[in-house]
Amino acid sequence: MSTETLPPTGSLTEDRRALLQRRTVISLMLTQVVGAVGMGAMLAVGALIAQDLTGSDAWAGMATTMITLGAAVFALPLASLAARHGRRPGLALGWALGAVGGTVVIGATVLGSFVLFLGGMVLVGAGTATNLQARHAAADLSSERSRGRDLSIVVWAATVGAVAGPNLIGPSGGVAQRLGLPDLLGPALFTTVGFVLGAVLTMVLLRPDPLKTATAAVAAASRAAGTPETANGPRLSVPGALAVVGRTPAALLAVVGIVASHTVMVAVMTMTPVHLSHHGAALTVIGLTISLHIAGMYALSPVVGWLTDRFGRLPVLLSGQVVLLVAVAVAGTAGDDEVLVATGLVLLGLGWSFGLVSGTALLAESLAPEVRPRVQGVSDLLMNLGGAAAGALSGVLLAQTGFGGLNLFAALFTVPVFVLALRVLAARRRSVPTG
Repeated sequence: MSTETLPPTGSLTEDRRALLQRRTVISLMLTQVVGAVGMGAMLAVGALIAQDLTGSDAWAGMATTMITLGAAVFALPLASLAARHGRRPGLALGWALGAVGGTVVIGATVLGSFVLFLGGMVLVGAGTATNLQARHAAADLSSERSRGRDLSIVVWAATVGAVAGPNLIGPSGGVAQRLGLPDLLGPALFTTVGFVLGAVLTMVLLRPDPLKTATAAVAAASRAAGTPETANGPRLSVPGALAVVGRTPAALLAVVGIVASHTVMVAVMTMTPVHLSHHGAALTVIGLTISLHIAGMYALSPVVGWLTDRFGRLPVLLSGQVVLLVAVAVAGTAGDDEVLVATGLVLLGLGWSFGLVSGTALLAESLAPEVRPRVQGVSDLLMNLGGAAAGALSGVLLAQTGFGGLNLFAALFTVPVFVLALRVLAARRRSVPTG
């Protein structure tokens, strides 16, 4: 199919919407699998390459920092592209930029250039931004009662690739050796290939475009009801998007919950390979630990989505913060116990999943359709800026306070979520009629 196939104006029945939503979710699942191979591989090996290039633990954290910074840099442009032209070109471009980043990382490592390596990791961050924005595409045509489930299924689809990626450290080393490259660049090769496949599958399979279809349906409904159409959504400025969030308590809680969950996760996960390496853990153990962590992030997300739809966004969001606190307590007191570190990392991933799925569903239902894509982009921007800042500080904190101090620092980011949740609950109580 060479052209977009949109339903005729006003013809998007519930049955048609459900059919298109199933096609969209399946397409997104397939691209997430291959793209997440690239994401997981680079997350596992990035800090080790940075440490090898610089000989410094403090600089090792800059690998994940650059990825999360890149995800922040590209979140808004990719969301803006989606708002104007649909999800497909935005997602495909993100995967393609990630592939370019993987290529740059390989070249920089061979040349021994840490600065060029950091630039490549920023581009790899575009792949991470794309992986995250796919969940918004899953919500474009979903119904209110299934939104948590649909977006969580797309998040879950990344499990296969994301778990496989870190475990490629060992086997992919042989591939790198046959190409005359250092062992650590094996996963970077898989990063590049995975992102290329993600771009190709997005362009081929994501038809019709879910956001364009949903926008056309909303416009048709507005015309049928005789209400004016709003055309300012795609051009909403960053300050304007923040103003929308600020005057909507539920949206503010959703954004802060997403940002906090991601920041806690990145701060601890970034330095876990270095912490384990200091205690003599083998590369296979480090890869397995990160794989288990990523499994915690993605594997149970359909269950998290069901809980979000069944019990509500707010209870699941708060439960996620509790799980994160337990995770940093376990990991931070584990010392050289590899099993306890892995247990803490699994819980860390699970808490992240609770926060991301429930927060994304809460944000989507708190916003009008015309402003939703742009505000979602701003949310992802803030989420990745928080992760970038945490990653930048993680190496310094590990060097100065140890792994326990790093985990204690990460725990502090859950506090604003509880405070804002109390505000939302109080507002809901005031809105309930008495007598």
